[in-house]
Amino acid sequence: MPPKRRAATTRTALNTKRPSKLAKENGLTADQEAEIREAFGLFAVHHPDHEKTREGVLRRDDVRRCLISLNLGPEKTEIPSILSAIDPLNSGFVPFVPFLSYAAIAIHSKVEGSDEDEDDEDEYHEESNAEEVRAAYQLFTHGGSGPITLAHLRRVAKELREDVPDEVLKDMILEANGGTRGQGRDPGAVGLEEFESVMKRAGLTFG
Repeated sequence: MPPKRRAATTRTALNTKRPSKLAKENGLTADQEAEIREAFGLFAVHHPDHEKTREGVLRRDDVRRCLISLNLGPEKTEIPSILSAIDPLNSGFVPFVPFLSYAAIAIHSKVEGSDEDEDDEDEYHEESNAEEVRAAYQLFTHGGSGPITLAHLRRVAKELREDVPDEVLKDMILEANGGTRGQGRDPGAVGLEEFESVMKRAGLTFG
């Protein structure tokens, strides 16, 4: 019969929550990830275009409600920019991973904001906006440093279960990079500054 001490240690190990790879990638603790999953589950629906998604998907109209349940409720004027980041193809539905990535951004911004003095509020919002633009950019690059390529857009379309022709994706890149093609039929790529410029031209800002 094993010693009681070892049994206690085993129970402690089993009860210890460890952050998943997804949580680590987004700088979240296991508890924060569990809270986001619980909130997402309250509003998630199953959709035939997302049958392989275990968590289901959020309707665009439920994104703000879900964030409010996490005490991360954005202003209504911020919703268009948030949706453009987590549902870039305007499919009408948001899978769990993009939602968690944005929730993580909001959590980190909230924590940083609590440490800011009122005199630094404008400066903070400017820095927060830049940080969230970078975070939105990395939703496309899957956490990489960029630039955004045709392969990245194909992956996003696949994750959202959207059948978008390559020519449409190429046009999106060309519009963003000002028509600067790569070699041959390669449409080139989109850097962070070009991505931010697109967001500004569309009137989309964060923070």
